[in-house]
Amino acid sequence: MTVINFTKMQGLGNDFIILDYEEYKKTGKTPEELAVKLCDRHFSIGADGLIIVNPDTKKTDIGWIFYNSDGTIAQMCGNGIRCFAKYVYSKGLVNKKEFSVETKAGTIIPKILDDGRVRVNMSKPILISAKIPVKSKNNLNFDLKVSDGTFKANAVSMGNPHCVIITDENTKELALKYGREIETHELFPEKTNVEFIKIISRKEINLDVWERGCAITLACGTGACASVVASILNGLCDNKVKVNLPGGQLEIEWNGSKDNSDYDVFMSGNAEFSFTGCIEI
Repeated sequence: MTVINFTKMQGLGNDFIILDYEEYKKTGKTPEELAVKLCDRHFSIGADGLIIVNPDTKKTDIGWIFYNSDGTIAQMCGNGIRCFAKYVYSKGLVNKKEFSVETKAGTIIPKILDDGRVRVNMSKPILISAKIPVKSKNNLNFDLKVSDGTFKANAVSMGNPHCVIITDENTKELALKYGREIETHELFPEKTNVEFIKIISRKEINLDVWERGCAITLACGTGACASVVASILNGLCDNKVKVNLPGGQLEIEWNGSKDNSDYDVFMSGNAEFSFTGCIEI
């Protein structure tokens, strides 16, 4: 048996196991195997995802390897990147409060704020159907047929695909009922995260999410970003929006519009240490 050290963190209740690269290498296992084993809430530590620090980068200050709890790789995770940023800064793995991170979604730039929150430049949203990807000519307000009806859906990628549905109904109930069906829908060749949102005002929305590879979670940072982008493109929200998730609040800023979407999305929110420990592998 090999003993490894780990850190558990959470962002709005979306929780992650973080391993230094040396600890990961001790195990001799693939990241997929480790994610499934360590994220099991009944027989192991339990988490929504596994983050491995990758110090071996050439074009950025640091990098990460991220896997969902089911062992699938994820290009990006908004809550995860805030936890990762706070972890590597606190551990002295980077020596500045604003730095670049290599991810499967490209270079992401987080900044540790004076109030302890983390602000992340999440880069530009992807709105071209083939690049999201979604099998629909238009990415906004297309018909999405489910087992007992049809939704008007919006597809946005924040480095990972999202299906955003704007509704006046109970968002939690809809996420529970339709999340898995939409995640694996034939229109999404790489599967998708699913967000049901309710517009409260031009400056505030409520959101419940079904995450690809995780099922229902308390929060999704990229989902909050995608939801605000979709709301703005539909003319329903201003450029700075408070997003209420079951695990807490995020602040999302995007200066884009239907006429000009070439702007970066910024996400601000908390990231907290839960505990550290060791486990036999």
